[in-house]
Amino acid sequence: MILLLPLVYTQWFILRKPFALKKRKVDIAVISDVHLGTYGCHADELLAYLNSIQPRKLVLNGDIIDIWQFSKRYFPPAHMKVLRRIMGMASQGAEVFYITGNHDETLRKFSETAIGNLHIVDKLVLDLDGKKAWFFHGDVFDLSLQNAKWLAKLGGYGYGLLIALNRTVNRILAKLGREKYSLSKKIKNGFKGAVGYISDFETTAVELAIENGYHFVVCGHIHHPKKEVRTTKKGQCTYLNSGDWVENLTALEYSFKRWKIYRYNHDKLSPFFADGELKEMDVHELIASITDEKEKQGERLFDEGIP
Repeated sequence: MILLLPLVYTQWFILRKPFALKKRKVDIAVISDVHLGTYGCHADELLAYLNSIQPRKLVLNGDIIDIWQFSKRYFPPAHMKVLRRIMGMASQGAEVFYITGNHDETLRKFSETAIGNLHIVDKLVLDLDGKKAWFFHGDVFDLSLQNAKWLAKLGGYGYGLLIALNRTVNRILAKLGREKYSLSKKIKNGFKGAVGYISDFETTAVELAIENGYHFVVCGHIHHPKKEVRTTKKGQCTYLNSGDWVENLTALEYSFKRWKIYRYNHDKLSPFFADGELKEMDVHELIASITDEKEKQGERLFDEGIP
């Protein structure tokens, strides 16, 4: 095998073509609270995740683009690449559902609009192997948005500042060999709990879902990834929250009749990177990829009549 390595790498440079890495096929992938256009968004990590999957349905459960804090001065190339990747998924056959949230509520004027495989909706109901799943962002349960929207928007800007401050603090802690600290999450959770911004969000969602006969209720908004079976006097329902791509870097995936929480920091696969470059690959995979590419190249030449 060692003797084959020079030949393998030589063939790779001759081909000069990207390897078609095998993507994970999932029935449904759910992401929310990406907040594109803000300093807190982890667009590179999200792009790496999107490049690693091949979903039949992609559900964008609100706050994908942060229109509240949108500025022409800050929208990096990585953020645009995320949008292009999502559109690419739609053009390649995946059904993409953009569920509106509070930070992208401007899109609600286009609700029930469809452009090809891209659908803009306020809520979504899907049949999953005989069970009904109810998807919505969740800001309707946030009392701050109903009673004091201006305060909620001010809080949104403050949250972005906290994220920037938190990154600076974590850089200092890393140099000191200390564990990272989520300042923004601590303040946000404490503040919302103190003033009653979210009135028992999860319980309200579950109770409404059970009353309407849904087996799953899938939310975003509170940046808290979770999967939990809830039982009340009226029935049972599985509560799911896709988390966010600001702090937790999480998504929900549905395959083989079950849900799981994807956590980028724990579940990422080494072959998939945001820049698409080959960085880590087993020798056997490398040889297999080159062989496959040569076969495809031979088929193209044959089709074109080139000996």
